[in-house]
Amino acid sequence: MTKLNKNYVSILIKEDKMTLTKKLSAEFIGTFWLVLGGCGSAVLAAGFPDVGIGLLGVSLAFGLTVLTMAYAIGHISGCHLNPAVSIGLWSSGRFPAAELAPYIFAQVIGGMAGAAVLYVIATGQTGFDVTAGFASNGYAEHSPGGYSLTAALVTEIVMTFMFLIIILGATDKRAPQGFAPIAIGLGLTLIHLISIPITNTSVNPARSTGVAIFQGDWAVSQLWLFWLAPIVGAILAGIVYRWLESEENS
Repeated sequence: MTKLNKNYVSILIKEDKMTLTKKLSAEFIGTFWLVLGGCGSAVLAAGFPDVGIGLLGVSLAFGLTVLTMAYAIGHISGCHLNPAVSIGLWSSGRFPAAELAPYIFAQVIGGMAGAAVLYVIATGQTGFDVTAGFASNGYAEHSPGGYSLTAALVTEIVMTFMFLIIILGATDKRAPQGFAPIAIGLGLTLIHLISIPITNTSVNPARSTGVAIFQGDWAVSQLWLFWLAPIVGAILAGIVYRWLESEENS
């Protein structure tokens, strides 16, 4: 806690009297909603005949899950919903290391629970094949647009870096108060609009893990990239934003 920056009033780092159990429960629920809502839109609604929501709709769905949960549980847990976000906040000095592992555990379990509910719903349709993809993230032959491992790695690092910059900036005490969820939700929407053709968009290891375990084949073997790249991008963003704010305060 010695390095926590107490000058910030952020929906992501509320220093209230919530117990760790309540915070973890909120992270579980929020990540459950992110996977069910975001991946659910891709699996169930994106290609629905004649009225499918397509890439634009899926992008918006992911953004809406974060926006709605930020207002719903931001005051309880900070609404990270993503191991990369928690790690990026720690890297920036805004989150205690002692809570990092419990938060990540709750997020991953929440993502798996969301994927499990989605699996039950999706398999209710005759002919559904979970091995076809199940909204999993991939590269090379499993990239939606056939993009290489290098392209996928660069995309996930850069997109996660920018996502964390948006989060850190929008929740800065000097930013307009109360609007951070909107900026963060729209930021995630934009990230999906850019990168769905490349990796199906992760920027979130918990989201990737939840659906990969049900796809059960190539998605699991490629999962390493969707842990490594978001974490690298998040740590870099935390370091950069800490430098930016130190310049402002010097």
